Amino acid sequence: MKGNNMGRALKALAVSMAVGLGMTACSRDYTVGYLYVTNAKATPGLITAYAIDYQSGALIPLSDSPIASGGNNPVTVVAAPNGLFLYVINQGTSTVVEFAINSDGTITSKNTYNVLAGNATASPTSAAIDPAGKFLYVTSQHQTGTTGPGALSTFPINTDGSLGTALSVIALGDNPAGITIPATGGFVYVVDQESPLTSSAHGVLLAYTQNTTTGVLTPVTGSYFNGVAAGTTPSAIAEDPSGHFIYVTDEATNQLYGYTVSNGGAPLAMLNSPFVTGLYPVSVKVDPRGTFVYVANFASSTVGAYVINTATGALSGASGGASTATGPTCVTIDPALGIYLYTSNNTDNSVSAEQLNPHSGALTQVQGTQFSSQAQPTCLVAVANGAHATQIVE
Repeated sequence: MKGNNMGRALKALAVSMAVGLGMTACSRDYTVGYLYVTNAKATPGLITAYAIDYQSGALIPLSDSPIASGGNNPVTVVAAPNGLFLYVINQGTSTVVEFAINSDGTITSKNTYNVLAGNATASPTSAAIDPAGKFLYVTSQHQTGTTGPGALSTFPINTDGSLGTALSVIALGDNPAGITIPATGGFVYVVDQESPLTSSAHGVLLAYTQNTTTGVLTPVTGSYFNGVAAGTTPSAIAEDPSGHFIYVTDEATNQLYGYTVSNGGAPLAMLNSPFVTGLYPVSVKVDPRGTFVYVANFASSTVGAYVINTATGALSGASGGASTATGPTCVTIDPALGIYLYTSNNTDNSVSAEQLNPHSGALTQVQGTQFSSQAQPTCLVAVANGAHATQIVE
């Protein structure tokens, strides 16, 4: 009996190791995920694509890279939760382009959609997909013509990755800068550099309840209809996986604002917020474990690292951030291992790679950094390779 238990234990250990190392009985797969970077310099824009090495975090360009983004000035890219589709937001042509992600990480352009019907100058700024992968939300600077107010559009996502007709358009301020949806779903948050009702130039955080069946958004009740204060010039927003905390960067004051989220979805300013960042913070990301926050500081050419107090959401400095190449614009973390962090470096035409310590949050430069990109990278997203489980390293 004891021998049988020992045999089962050894077999389970072998299976666990095979999964952790991305192995099958017949082959080894050293690609833990894929990284896609939007590049704005060319006309049309480009997407630089890489495989992520699971042992080192190094980036290997894919055979079809670079790929046309399908429009001008791509500013951001989001991935479907199932890892099968990418959606690129082209600001210059006010379009969303759908790409299918093939089994080898290469991508195939499928469909192009106008962000706002009849408005070729909507100037989209950011996008997010709900955790069920059913709806794509896109913020834009203009509803009509080239003037405000801004807009928040809702697109249903079909099972084949294509987008349906936009369900609704919500008025925003003239310069919405970011959008986030918690992994728990049910709410959508938009950070805007200008109040949608007063047109005064101060940052606001807008909260919406999401009908997870229809995708329809309703402003969170009470005073939050008008939003809560979000600094002077908010530039990016992120939420922890539990949906308890929201973080917003302010590029004008070099600060990071923190909010706790009530049961009804209303954001409440943390008592000890804001927190100091580097110069001109423009992107923020919470690691998949909900333990650390990372901020890309464009003018400092750094990534700031913070530890989350999981009881209050308050931030303290992790044991060191990291230097990047010049002009980091966006930060992402691979979703498979959750230990490799990447920044798109706009003025260096490169991608920086760091390995994060899952216990301390400290960052260590990946060998080979910087990795060459096409000109003027604007943002980036990582997806897990289908051969690897999500979050296999704790």
